[in-house]
Amino acid sequence: MDYSFLIILAIGLGAMFLLSSRQRKAQRQQLSFRDNLQPGQEVMTGSGMYGTVVEVEDDVVTLESTPGNRSRWIKAAIARLVEPPVEEDEVEDEGDAEWRDEPGAVPPGLIDVPDDLSSLQPPRDDEGPDGRKKPQQ
Repeated sequence: MDYSFLIILAIGLGAMFLLSSRQRKAQRQQLSFRDNLQPGQEVMTGSGMYGTVVEVEDDVVTLESTPGNRSRWIKAAIARLVEPPVEEDEVEDEGDAEWRDEPGAVPPGLIDVPDDLSSLQPPRDDEGPDGRKKPQQ
């Protein structure tokens, strides 16, 4: 009897089980996220509309996209929670930034970028002024 067919079948069934269990886990997380929606959270719908949750009642969520503009959505249409952007206390000035002596690092202010072609190497003997090779004679 040829056992290779049974091995292939077992591997296929195992892969299907693993994929389906991951999908079920993702569905549970989405359901849990939608069940825990609270007023004040910023969310994005599946169609890409951003809004702030104003009210949650049963299976309907009221979103406010701009002040005074409210719309009602079904919970299943809410795709994800939008994290508020992280605000920095102060923007560091280039001179205040700490420089570390690492391989390849250049200290601030020491980069010299020429604004003309003077730093390019002159053409080789077998090249013309445009950088292409001269025809051989």
